[in-house]
Amino acid sequence: MALIKSVRGFTPQMGENIFLAENATIIGDVIIGDDCSIWYNTVLRGDVNSIRIGNRVNVQDGTVIHTLYQKSVSIIGDDVSIGHNVVIHGAKIENGALIGMGAIVLDHAVVGEGAIIAAGSAVLTGTQVEPCSIYAGVPAKFVKKVDPAQSKEMNQKIAQNYMMYSGWFKEEEKREGVDNSPATTEE
Repeated sequence: MALIKSVRGFTPQMGENIFLAENATIIGDVIIGDDCSIWYNTVLRGDVNSIRIGNRVNVQDGTVIHTLYQKSVSIIGDDVSIGHNVVIHGAKIENGALIGMGAIVLDHAVVGEGAIIAAGSAVLTGTQVEPCSIYAGVPAKFVKKVDPAQSKEMNQKIAQNYMMYSGWFKEEEKREGVDNSPATTEE
């Protein structure tokens, strides 16, 4: 069962039809929307400030989402895919964006709607990533614009695939009689 902890009077809140891997960790001031999947070894650490995750978001294995105390929050829009081993620290990721594997997105950065952050990139503090564009590198820089319709279609397909994948695990848990519904520990 996922580790869900209250801290400083904040208890994580979960939407409907979500999948939480049994070793995901969700702490404090975290709100997760509907139809989301939070995968293995993921940490959503809302202990020092808030994390808000929209609907149909997949947060893939090994990702860490955190914030700065009293200075930044992490806001993830709808239909966002966050790749394996990503770090999002106090940034805003707008609807339909894709954050590639191993990328880092730092405080007060804004990743525009439908944008793509290439794998391994580092989006530095305060960077404003243009909507429907690709940014890559360390530090991440503009590469090119992408067709909004293609970006939306690709990112929605990834999000739908992750909903399908999470369904496989939910079905297996039902067959095994495992109750992996969110449980909270009070601190």
